[in-house]
Amino acid sequence: MFKAVQLSAMTWRSLIAHSDRAAVAVLMSALAAAFSNVFSGSFQFDDYHVIVREASAHSLSAWWRSQPGIRPLLKLSYALKHESDWGLAGFHAVNLGIHAINTVLVFMMLGKLSAVQADPRQQRLAAFFAAALFALHPVQTEAVTYVSGRSTSLAAMFGLLSIVLWLHGRERGRAWATQWASPLALCVALACKEFAMVVPAALLLCARVQSGERGWLRSAWRDARIHGFVVALALAAACSVPRYRMLLDASLGTRDIASNLLTQANAVSYLVGQLLSLDAMNADPAMAAVSAVDGASVTFAAAWLAAILWALMAAPRHRVASFAVLWFVVWLAPTNSILPRLDVVNDRQLYVAMIGPAFGLASWAVRRMPSKPQAWVLPAICIALGCATWQRNLVYADEVAYWHDVAAKSPHNARAFANLGHALVLQGRNKDALAAFDVAVVLDPALYQAVINRRLLIDAMSGPGLRQARS
Repeated sequence: MFKAVQLSAMTWRSLIAHSDRAAVAVLMSALAAAFSNVFSGSFQFDDYHVIVREASAHSLSAWWRSQPGIRPLLKLSYALKHESDWGLAGFHAVNLGIHAINTVLVFMMLGKLSAVQADPRQQRLAAFFAAALFALHPVQTEAVTYVSGRSTSLAAMFGLLSIVLWLHGRERGRAWATQWASPLALCVALACKEFAMVVPAALLLCARVQSGERGWLRSAWRDARIHGFVVALALAAACSVPRYRMLLDASLGTRDIASNLLTQANAVSYLVGQLLSLDAMNADPAMAAVSAVDGASVTFAAAWLAAILWALMAAPRHRVASFAVLWFVVWLAPTNSILPRLDVVNDRQLYVAMIGPAFGLASWAVRRMPSKPQAWVLPAICIALGCATWQRNLVYADEVAYWHDVAAKSPHNARAFANLGHALVLQGRNKDALAAFDVAVVLDPALYQAVINRRLLIDAMSGPGLRQARS
């Protein structure tokens, strides 16, 4: 470990003198090492619903017959993969390639926020360190190692591309980039996953952190208004798709707005904790919704409201800190604000949102930390993150490891124990499976999958024949 940190410190110093190609090469090498064991992962949880058993994802002809539908380009990527002979490893290879591209796009995007750092050396190192945090943090495994996490990483790729093209166009005076290429990339992102609708707000945040001059908002909106039109058009188109209307109706009927806002204040606070703790990743945390006003939920909600107000008011003097807070909140808004969700929170919601805090931390480190400690501490952080990511990937090796990890971290989660029992049965570990089903039934007597599977298992252990239903 010490030797690795020493070599990383030497590489860190060399980045000051080398081109961006060298920085990208280091990022790709670190990413490849951290995710080197990703190909041992299996299908998990939602993978069965959206890939394995989803007919529209099995061929191009089936995909075409399913249109119009939700997330058409995401489903197209699955269909194209099924047309190949790459197998499960192909899904992982594509996901890892998307994450690698996203890391480069983050590095490029943050490198273009030129007004943030007066010193070009600090600007470049801040962009590099933030991109390394984005690439290596174990929270990203849910969007990379988890096969169906591609919905997030693929939409992020085109959303980030839209932002980079927009910044490039404004920097070089290229109208084709801001008015055509960037909006087109946004269209593709929206066809992969809906959370890309916040790209216009992200463009304004980037413009604000770049410029301290008056009139920045008018100028930025002039270049971003086409993106706003694209989002409005996409929302109107979504309303014409029956599946979207059904999902919206189900969401609105889940809980009232006040309870949902308190619930989401808890959820966003939970997500902050996921960024700070390297061993807390949880594929199915099953966070409970707030059913009655309580002191903790109100405190979290008040704290987030205060943080947002501070970030808006402090933007002229503390542009980086303001950007870090507002970027985080903006990218979580589609999943953690007004619209209720059955599953309140999951780690992949942080995939793009973490870029803001990562850039804030990186900018502070390169400005405030002396160069010698910086050359040791920052590489050590990256190595620790990479090791945590490699370790986290092991959880995706099979369904028993996956659900055992969830059950250990969420002992209140009946679904986790029900699915753990199912996975144990498939491995022939019937006694362990029965114990898992027992816990699931105690936690939630109305969870019919656990009740039925437990009864079937008891019958099978005393006689031939076993049929199981996956939760």
